Amino acid sequence: MSSNLDSFIDNLQEEIFEDAREAFGEKVYQRGRRPLYMQAMDNPYGHADLRGGCGPSVVCGSYAAEMALGKTADELLTIDGKLVLKKLGGLPEENEHCAHLAAESLHAALDEYMRKE
Repeated sequence: MSSNLDSFIDNLQEEIFEDAREAFGEKVYQRGRRPLYMQAMDNPYGHADLRGGCGPSVVCGSYAAEMALGKTADELLTIDGKLVLKKLGGLPEENEHCAHLAAESLHAALDEYMRKE
């Protein structure tokens, strides 16, 4: 009985992964499986707490963080939802708001940093 259940779960998980690949594309799928920049930073200069919580939000936040590395404040302001979507290769329409949320979070963190300075 246990091996049948294990087999069923394994097959179901593979179907879910394939559905995600088809819906979001390989690039988004891979980043969703291995997101970057998910840990808390020690002593950040600024932070934001805007959350979507779903897989596409995690992926968009990961890409927005990656795009922000090494940028000046002015350059950070050029990172918007459309640019995040372009970097991802797009998302299904019902998830596009996640890219905009990621950019808004980045801008909110920058805003907090600027207020402290």
